[in-house]
Amino acid sequence: MADEKDAMEAGKALSALGASKGGIARAKKLTPEQRSEIARIAAEARWAKQGKAGLPRATHEGVLHVGDVVIPCAVLENGQRVLTQSGLMKALGRARQAKGREYYDADVNMPAFLTAKNLRPFISKDLEVTSSQIEFRTVRGMVAFGYPAELLPKVCDVFIDADEARALTKGQKHVAVQARILIRGLAHVGIIALVDEATGYQDERARDALARILEAFIAKELRAWVRTFPTDFYKEMFRLRKIPYREDVKRPQYIGVLTNDLVYSRLAPGVLDELRRLTPRDEKGRLKHHLHRRLTEDFGHPKLQQHLSAVTALMKASDTWDQFKPMVDRALPKYKPLPLFDAQDKKETEK
Repeated sequence: MADEKDAMEAGKALSALGASKGGIARAKKLTPEQRSEIARIAAEARWAKQGKAGLPRATHEGVLHVGDVVIPCAVLENGQRVLTQSGLMKALGRARQAKGREYYDADVNMPAFLTAKNLRPFISKDLEVTSSQIEFRTVRGMVAFGYPAELLPKVCDVFIDADEARALTKGQKHVAVQARILIRGLAHVGIIALVDEATGYQDERARDALARILEAFIAKELRAWVRTFPTDFYKEMFRLRKIPYREDVKRPQYIGVLTNDLVYSRLAPGVLDELRRLTPRDEKGRLKHHLHRRLTEDFGHPKLQQHLSAVTALMKASDTWDQFKPMVDRALPKYKPLPLFDAQDKKETEK
C-alpha cells in the first residue's frame, strides 16, 4: 500500500512537471528510494499552481544559539536573514500560535505578539515597517514562515521598555524576562561577530567550513576500484541523448562532462574541484583513475550512491533530455562556488 501511494505521488509530481503518460508508467517501476525523491517534486508542482513558485528559497539553514535558546534560521536567495516564525515565538516564551486577533487592535501585518494595545507607545515606525511576516521555501522545498532576523532585538527592546515603564500586563511579564536573556545573549554573539569582521577571521571560518566539507567527502588514500555507477545510469543517459548503448563500447568523452555536471558538481560545494585537483592525468590528458575512488568510504561514497539513485530515477521518468534537465536542476541544483574561493579557483584553472 505504501509503495502504491509513493508511486501515485511520484506520478503526480512528474505530471505537474510535464512528463507524459509513458514517463508516469515508468515511475511505477522505480525503487522506493527513487519514488521518494520524485515525490518531493510534487510539492514544487502544487506551489506553482498556487502561485507560490516565486517564493524566495533558502540557500542556507542552521540553528542560532543565543544563550540556552535555540532558534532555527535561514539565509534566503536574496540575501535576507530570517528566523522561523515558531522559533522566534518560542524564543520569546510565547506559544507557537497567538490568540485570536479580536483581542488586538493593530496592523494585521504585524506579529500578533506586538499588537496588544499597551505596547503601541513602545513600537517605532521602523519596527512597524520591518515586522511583516515572510513566506519562503526551505532548502528541502517546504513552505515556511519567518521574520527578518533583525526583528528579534527590536521586539526585545519593546518588551523591556514597556516593562520598565510598568506598562506590561501580568501575562506579558515573562516575555520581558525572556527578552532580557536574549538581549544579553545577542550582545555576546554580536561582539564575537564584530571581532571576526574587524580581524578578517570570518574569512578563515569560511575556509574552515569548506575544509570540513572536503574532509568528510574526500579520502586521503585512493580506494580500490569497485563498480559504482549503476548500468541504468548510463543506459538512461544514452537513451535521453539518443545514443545507441553498448556496454562493451567505449563511451564518448562528453559523457564524462555530462557525468560531472549531473553528479559531482551537485554533491557538495568544492567537491568536484578538489577531486579534479587530486586526480592525475596521463600524457593524453585523460584521468588516470575514476573520481569516485577519492570519495570517503563512510560518507562520500554513500552520498554518491544516494545521489546517483535520485538522478537515475529522474532520467527513467523522463522521455527526453529537454524534459529531464529542468527536473534535475530543480530537484538537485548545482552548488555555487563559495565567493571566497572564486579567485583561488580561477588561479588554479589558469595553471
